[in-house]
Amino acid sequence: MYTPEAIGTPLTPSSLKVLLLGASELGRELAIALQRLGVEVHAADRYAGAPAHHVANKAHVLDIHDADSIRQLIREVEPQFVVPDSETIPADVLQELEADEVASVVPTALANRLTMNREGIRTFAHDKLGLPNSTFRFASTADELARAAEEIGYPCVVKPVMSSSGAGQSYVGGVDELEAAWNVALKHSRTNVQRVMVEQYIPFDYEVTILAVRSIDSATGREATWFCEPIGHRQDRGDYVESWQPAQMSDDALDTARSIAARIATALGGRGVFGVELFVKGDDVYFSEVSPRPHDTGMVTLGTQRFSEFDLHARAILGLPIDTTLISPGASAVIRCEDKHDGDIEYVGVHKAMAVEETNVYLFGKPRALARRRMGVAVATAENINQARQRAEEAAGCIEIRPTVFAENGQ
Repeated sequence: MYTPEAIGTPLTPSSLKVLLLGASELGRELAIALQRLGVEVHAADRYAGAPAHHVANKAHVLDIHDADSIRQLIREVEPQFVVPDSETIPADVLQELEADEVASVVPTALANRLTMNREGIRTFAHDKLGLPNSTFRFASTADELARAAEEIGYPCVVKPVMSSSGAGQSYVGGVDELEAAWNVALKHSRTNVQRVMVEQYIPFDYEVTILAVRSIDSATGREATWFCEPIGHRQDRGDYVESWQPAQMSDDALDTARSIAARIATALGGRGVFGVELFVKGDDVYFSEVSPRPHDTGMVTLGTQRFSEFDLHARAILGLPIDTTLISPGASAVIRCEDKHDGDIEYVGVHKAMAVEETNVYLFGKPRALARRRMGVAVATAENINQARQRAEEAAGCIEIRPTVFAENGQ
């Protein structure tokens, strides 16, 4: 992976360029972190006005799922680094870039290919690394699903092989619930492929995200792994709604969690932040998924750490020193749009939200408001986790998203 010896000036021939393929709210914060280090950031997405478009040095609108469109953009931009901000970037293009040494793919083309869907990464983690995980099968038809569920036993969980966050997941208590679970999974699939994953239901105590950071150790000159304090989180219908750091874990569970995170991050290779999702039951830890980029639950680090997950990802990409120091307990709470609104929108209650003690608000600037869409996040710190969660939830609850109300003069 390329390690720059110097950083030039953005928008000049000497600039160091990073191309984001995808311009989400996570990409937005990464773009800001990279720009603080003097990097020229290009952000590409399929629609204009995506969150990272607002802050990037240059915004590009194209079909980021089309291989030829991506190849053309890379020829135009000539970036040193290509950073996928989506699981749906064509794997063959990333492999070409890496093989031909056109640009460094972050963290690696392999990491992006394997994490495109649950089948790739779960099979890799189980077969190649032997990581502890629940029993799982894959199915392409309703009949295959029925056979897989019978093999695994009830209750079980059915989910799309590829979906946004946890969308499309169903708890299945018996055979009479399979058809509905199949239909829900296909409805929320991010591809046209009819394929689902069915896995053993584990009545775990809680879920955590371990942020593993791979970069160059300045003391040895070799790649090494650092860990942020564990992040607890809560989901609603498969979507993250709040997170907190540090999550309380036993010493044995934390050691196992970090070992699993280190093994998967090292195996995937390259440099950057890896968001490793784990289930915990007592001292037993089970691998669930990994995202080879900053994680949505990690937005809490905008308030809790000396350097957020986005700062750490930017540093790691460039091979810079890593500091994962926690400076305060904290929590995040998602600001969602409950209803779909056509046309322009506005946020009401920001002043009230930011009046909550030790709280900050991040609004993503998405151009469309869809039902249950994540539109922002409130991040709060406090002396303890419970107080931080209360503050973040209170702040998020202050904000209403509504159609823009124009005054008579049009302002």
